[in-house]
Amino acid sequence: MSKIPNTLREKIRQDAGNRCGYCLGRQELVLGVLEIDHLVPTGTGGSDDEDNLWLAFRACNNAKSSQQDAVDPLTGQFVPLFNPRKQSWWDHFCWSESGVEIIGMTPVGRATVIALDLNNVVSLMVRRNWVNAGWHPPIK
Repeated sequence: MSKIPNTLREKIRQDAGNRCGYCLGRQELVLGVLEIDHLVPTGTGGSDDEDNLWLAFRACNNAKSSQQDAVDPLTGQFVPLFNPRKQSWWDHFCWSESGVEIIGMTPVGRATVIALDLNNVVSLMVRRNWVNAGWHPPIK
């Protein structure tokens, strides 16, 4: 079990606006509790310090695992994954016209979409339902 104090967990939750840092999914739209993600995994030297923590869906967090960088499919270059604590989501990603798919607009965005499988079948199905209900996509 993590040693992150509940007060820090709540601060991260508030700072993240109760949204996943990678796909912007809202806590109130899912059954599972969003997890605290170590931006630099503890297994590779990351800490439990606030500046290394953010909120993530379990699927996003599991797909990220211990990855810190990935290949940009357009350039073939290794780039760091998106850091939701230090970077603006809107600088690296946008929503497809349907509001269902996440589109990477930069090397970091494209690599993160692929590495975290942000457009997996289940995510697309859920987002499609959110769009139909008028709950998605989030706006800036």
